[in-house]
Amino acid sequence: MRCPYCHHSDSRVLESRASEDHTTIRRRRECPSCSKRFTTYEKIEMSPLLVVKKDNRREEFSRDKLMRGILKACEKRPIAIEAIEQVVDTIERELRSEYEKEVPAEPIGEKVMGKLRELDAVAYVRFASVYRQFRDVESFAQEILSLLDSKR
Repeated sequence: MRCPYCHHSDSRVLESRASEDHTTIRRRRECPSCSKRFTTYEKIEMSPLLVVKKDNRREEFSRDKLMRGILKACEKRPIAIEAIEQVVDTIERELRSEYEKEVPAEPIGEKVMGKLRELDAVAYVRFASVYRQFRDVESFAQEILSLLDSKR
């Protein structure tokens, strides 16, 4: 593994640790040339999963896009990045187990809303407002009332 600091072509593995779901290995490395340490992740390469949009366009599933959307909804909320990463991992794992090659866009949004509803009510309403394209205050109020009713 090439060092990201000095670009030396070798590094030494100091520690390896599997993720909770055993799909990723985290390796802590050290460069023998500059002695700096860095982390790498080894992940199983999966076959591409295509997302079928509402207009029938297809695009490759992007874990990064999913993460950005959830991060945006959780912005300035007291939510640990580890919790957000766990949500993304869970959604990706569920999609890959339920769909082989193509997944409609709707179940992705619904899964995100379900996970955010459990994680943080404000993040949920933020995401729902964009996903469901709220046009007025009444739409927000209905969603909040629904959320409050389900918490009771």
